[in-house]
Amino acid sequence: MSTLTVPNQVPSLSEDCEQLRKAFAGWGTNEGLIISILAHRNAAQRKLIRQTYAETYGEDLLKALDKELSNDFERVVLLWTLDPAERDAFLANEATKRWTSSNQVLMEIACTRSSNQLLQARQAYHARYKKSLEEDVAHHTTGDFRKLLLPLVTSYRYEGDEVNMTLAKSEAKILHEKISKKAYTDEDLIRILATRSKAQINATLNHYKNEFGNDINKDLKTDPKDEYLALLRATVKCLIRPERYFEKVLRLAINRQGTDEGALTRVVTTRAEIDMKVIKEEYQKRNSVPLDRAIVKDTTGDYEKILLALIGHGDA
Repeated sequence: MSTLTVPNQVPSLSEDCEQLRKAFAGWGTNEGLIISILAHRNAAQRKLIRQTYAETYGEDLLKALDKELSNDFERVVLLWTLDPAERDAFLANEATKRWTSSNQVLMEIACTRSSNQLLQARQAYHARYKKSLEEDVAHHTTGDFRKLLLPLVTSYRYEGDEVNMTLAKSEAKILHEKISKKAYTDEDLIRILATRSKAQINATLNHYKNEFGNDINKDLKTDPKDEYLALLRATVKCLIRPERYFEKVLRLAINRQGTDEGALTRVVTTRAEIDMKVIKEEYQKRNSVPLDRAIVKDTTGDYEKILLALIGHGDA
């Protein structure tokens, strides 16, 4: 499901580092050389490149990139070069610092990562910011949003496929009762979404639809302008159909007046090694246009080139 392409014969670490050093040398930076290396190495390889670069040249590769690059191209390269857990910590920290009620990045990280990935992101957050993610989420969010986000970011869900159908039926009933009463911040409703395994939630929501006739997100659309309800719907989508959630983020990022490069960069760098193939299929199905063509139409230069490389443009 990854769209990352790594060459069959990967050059040695010292060769990659030497080439990157060369890309920074002289007048102007060789962006094409940077793309040809970093956009075609997986997370483990990129981590080793960073280590080797620091050992060889006595400088953090990220600092070297930061000095040489600028704007959207710089951001995509830096985010991509970070270890996935560090990247999540960085994005989560940014989201707490610029938190608004329409910002869904914290929920996105909490609900689309595996339990171990979320735990690693929280550990990386500790290491980098000398405080906990929970602390910052609690400090920067308020009211209903805090009530939902705090249990989501602290969750450690069971990852297996086992499902308790009796529980699914009883919890579908609880969800329906709460939603019928518009008790959208009820503790039980939040508990079910924040703690149950994804397989269990899927079974519960399938039962909800069969028993009560509507998809749960349809019942949560009573007020389309309510940002808490929008976050609740996005939570459900991230837990059971992440590719649909990410397709929508990309569609809104590309199809609005002026591209939302922040969202575009975030989705491409965080999903390229995970499920970008499925997201691309969903995008084409929903928009009748391939994602790479939409990116070409909306972006330019080296920024466009690295995005296309990461989503596997031109690969068989």
